[in-house]
Amino acid sequence: MPPLVGFRAHSGKIGLRKQDGIIVELWRTSIDTNSDGFRANREAMNALLEEIEAQLEVALAGGGERSVERLRKRGKMMIRERIELMLDRDSPFLELSPLAGWGTDYAVGGGFVTGIGVVSGVECIIAGNDPTVLGGAITPIVGKKIDRALEISRLNRLPYIQFVESAGADLRGGSGSSGSFEDAMRRQLSHFAESGRLFHDITELSAMRIPTVSVVFGSSTAGGAYQPGMSDYNIFIRERSKVFLGGPPLVKMATGEDSRDEELGGAEMHATKSGLADYLAEDEIEALRMARSVMRHLNWRKLGPGPTMPADEPLYSRDDLLGLLPVDLRTPMDIREIIGRIVDGSRFEEFKPLYGRTLVTGWASIHGFPVGIIGNNGVIFSEESEKAAQFIQLCNQIDVPIIFLQNITGYMVGKVYEQGGIIKDGSKMLNAVSNSKVPHITIIIGASYGAGNYGMSGRAYDTRFIFTWPTAKISVMGPKQFAGVMSIVRRGSAAAKGLEFDEEEDARVTVAVEDRIEKTSLALYATGRVVDDGIIDPRDTRTVLGITLSACHNGEIKGAEGYGVYRM
Repeated sequence: MPPLVGFRAHSGKIGLRKQDGIIVELWRTSIDTNSDGFRANREAMNALLEEIEAQLEVALAGGGERSVERLRKRGKMMIRERIELMLDRDSPFLELSPLAGWGTDYAVGGGFVTGIGVVSGVECIIAGNDPTVLGGAITPIVGKKIDRALEISRLNRLPYIQFVESAGADLRGGSGSSGSFEDAMRRQLSHFAESGRLFHDITELSAMRIPTVSVVFGSSTAGGAYQPGMSDYNIFIRERSKVFLGGPPLVKMATGEDSRDEELGGAEMHATKSGLADYLAEDEIEALRMARSVMRHLNWRKLGPGPTMPADEPLYSRDDLLGLLPVDLRTPMDIREIIGRIVDGSRFEEFKPLYGRTLVTGWASIHGFPVGIIGNNGVIFSEESEKAAQFIQLCNQIDVPIIFLQNITGYMVGKVYEQGGIIKDGSKMLNAVSNSKVPHITIIIGASYGAGNYGMSGRAYDTRFIFTWPTAKISVMGPKQFAGVMSIVRRGSAAAKGLEFDEEEDARVTVAVEDRIEKTSLALYATGRVVDDGIIDPRDTRTVLGITLSACHNGEIKGAEGYGVYRM
């Protein structure tokens, strides 16, 4: 590391260095990577990563050996093999929600793959059924993945490519085999009503001049037939693609008509008679080549600016990220240590460093893209709320995306803070987050509790992308706090009814509640229900941010209008 020529008096950790004739601010680490605490943190993180890796292997296995073998005997490729051949050579594929379905009645991964990749030089969303899992049926988990993929496509102006091979909607009632028949039918009706949004969103993309391309690799029945029906471009494969509203059995039941697959909905019929197929391929390889050709002729142009800053590597090793976060999330950690290991050259110009110290704000760049960064160093007070609101307005004024690094237990509570206006001030921060128009990308590294999740641009705030570290915990509040609150409520209820309070039973229930909240707050639980876009290895944080920032810049990067910056 080049010599530091000066330090800011407020922290002793921000250094100044002359680079290319300009004095820049650097983050100077104070972490001892040989300490017992650091080693313990790293071991705990590695254990979590091993568990994540094991689940990823389950997802990659699809429907299991027998289903994969059956697919190969038909001369077909696995979904990820198709994607790999579709992508530009040596380009990355950022898979989204790969562990969706974990902890549910459905397969890990859900039987559907979505992600961001580059095809013929164009950044795209690629989404496809895995036919080895329930024949590619659209379950509620698949529905959530599709909805999120379409949302990301719409928000970031990314062309949408879908690989279609689906048995249609899951007819088991939307929850495996569990529950009564009536419950299953109720879930099935709800799933049916919600899944129709898919057709609306595909056509909405087209209306927004975001191209949609379907490559049909197999059967696409009933509602699934509208996936290519709503697409701008359709590529069918001879004797493989089968697209019809009702297959031969249903047609026989409805009309008494006898028909064969090919004449009812085969690829050649759609290419020569119905006009649904725009391109007719002889095999899967040719279909993928045709899809690449379609992307090539789009004359696609990104509307946002390209990288404008030096994209040099951070001064500190990304491996350090494994040991920075304490095992006990209640233990304080300086978020600047993480910032210094993900931003270009570890350069970070901190904004308002002496005010609202439990919230860190400042300017940096990641892979050459200028960004604003908001990170937690503790609970949010009124000062932190006002600081964040002003900083968000400044980012909107200069059209700069915002990176949120969440490790937050929430907004401060108590008589002093309520009287001091924490609701009013917290609302200012929420208002700024809600009305911000520049892209938000959120990384949940630790705790994400209560309204802190909202104020730090959680899933509900049109966040462009949201990823979690294996250590993340997402809940209304911490397990101990939740269990304690419920105990106080039970005690008050007993007193109001004049009943004797059972201390032993309360202790048993408190432990059970705490255990339940702990389990349902874990990163795996959240990602299994598509609350985030995936769990990432902390060492990949900078790469993931680079890919997603580039994706965001497909659209115009323009901040909110209608008001200037005002001090809260």
